[in-house]
Amino acid sequence: MASPGCLASLFVAPCRYTLSNHKSSREDLFLESDGHRSVMKAKRKDVAEPGSKPVASRAPIRRPMKKAPQRLPRAERQARVLEKAAEYFAEHGLNAQTRAIAEACGVSQRLLYSLFPSKAALIDEVYKREIVGTFRAMWFVQLKDRSVPIESRLNTFYREYYDTLLTRQWLRLFLYSSLEDLQMAPTYTNAVVTHALEIIVTETAHALGCGVPADPAHLTEVGWLLHGSVSHLAIRRRIYSNDNTTPSDAVIAMHVRAFLTSAPALLPALEG
Repeated sequence: MASPGCLASLFVAPCRYTLSNHKSSREDLFLESDGHRSVMKAKRKDVAEPGSKPVASRAPIRRPMKKAPQRLPRAERQARVLEKAAEYFAEHGLNAQTRAIAEACGVSQRLLYSLFPSKAALIDEVYKREIVGTFRAMWFVQLKDRSVPIESRLNTFYREYYDTLLTRQWLRLFLYSSLEDLQMAPTYTNAVVTHALEIIVTETAHALGCGVPADPAHLTEVGWLLHGSVSHLAIRRRIYSNDNTTPSDAVIAMHVRAFLTSAPALLPALEG
C-alpha cells in the first residue's frame, strides 16, 4: 500500500473550487490554483431572474401590401400612346411594324389594337393631334385685325407659326408622310394653309391698295412666296441643321418686308 507521502506526490498543487452563493443571470465560477485566480463567467439565457416579468414574444412584422397599379382612363392612355407614337414616327418614319410601335409606346401589341383598330387609324389620330391640332384658329382672327399694321400682323403670325408649329418633330412627320404617299400633307395644305394664304394675300392687297387675284391658284401662289420662305427657314435650321446665327425673328422680318415690297408688282390693280 502506498504511503501518504507517495499519494501526496501525485498532486502537483491543491485545488479548491468555490461557487458564488448569489443568484443572478450570470454565475461566477472561481478557480483558485497556486495563488492565481481566474474568473469565468457563464451567462444563462434560459433562466429568468427572480421576480422578472416574462418577455412577451414579438408580434410578426406586417409589411405594407403593394397597391395594384391603377388603370388609366382610356382617353388618357390613348393620349400617351399618341404622344409616343408621334415621337417614334418622327424619328423612324411611318413605315413601321405595329410590334415596334407598341414597344416604343410602352404597351403590348394587343393593347395598342384595343386603343386603335389599325395602324392607319393610329396614323390618322397622330395627324389630327400633331399636325392639324397645333394650328391655332386664333391666328386667322389676328391676321384679319385691320387695326394692326399688316407688317406687324405678318411678323407676329409667322414668328408664332415658326416657334410653335414648325418644330423638328412636326416637320419630320410632315415630310415622312409625303414620302409614304399618305394624304397627311395634302389634307393639311388644303384644309389649313390654303385658307391662311387667302387671308394673307387679301389683307396685304387691302393694306397696299391693290386688287385680289381672281384666280384662286394665282392667289395662293402669291401667298406661297412668303409662306414657303418661312417654312424653308424652319427646314434649313431644324432638318438640315444649318448653323446660321442670324436670329429667326430677324430672318422672318426680312422675308415679310421683301414680300410686302414685291406684292404691288404681283397683285392686280384695283378696278375703277
